Amino acid sequence: MNLITEIMPSLINGLQTTLGLFFIIVVVTIPFGFLVACVRVYAPKWITWIIQVYIYVMRGTPLLLQLMVVFFGLPLVGITFDRFAAAVFTFIINYTAYYAEIFRGGILSVPNGQFEAIKVLGIGRVRGFIKIIIPQVMRVVLPSVGNEVISLVKDTSLIYILGLGELLRAGQIAANTYASLVPYAAVGIIYLIITGLVTLALNAIEKKSNY
Repeated sequence: MNLITEIMPSLINGLQTTLGLFFIIVVVTIPFGFLVACVRVYAPKWITWIIQVYIYVMRGTPLLLQLMVVFFGLPLVGITFDRFAAAVFTFIINYTAYYAEIFRGGILSVPNGQFEAIKVLGIGRVRGFIKIIIPQVMRVVLPSVGNEVISLVKDTSLIYILGLGELLRAGQIAANTYASLVPYAAVGIIYLIITGLVTLALNAIEKKSNY
């Protein structure tokens, strides 16, 4: 208990960084992913091709490598980020690609008859898309979006490569300092608590959407 009391302030500081990154990425990437999916589905072919290449690169290379390229590689061409900004930018472009594919699948799952009915009834393309299509898409994609959100909780630990004091790095430093596995156990419990809370929130959202 004394060891846990001593290491808790450093773990809390690391947790603040982890949660800050998590909330920024969730708030930004889900809307961006939906917009990219819409562009890929409805835009001209040459724009669709560019988006396909972007998604292929983001999904085909490790997130850890992308972090290293953004922070250590981009300064070579004159683009410099501080550590946290580099983490935010990398996570945004990575997770936006994943969400874009999820939302694209959701959009394509809506029968074409729905779009034709909107046109015949004179509802209007934009209004019909917002009021009729999007609710159906959201219900389809929620489980997959939830899985990505939970993965994001764990992926935030990768920012240790940039030297940021996130939760796992704080636990690693404490474990090396006190030559004990207790800090790792504490970090694991904190991650489980965060994941549990996120899962409960996602389940509540999914249940509410099943109308």
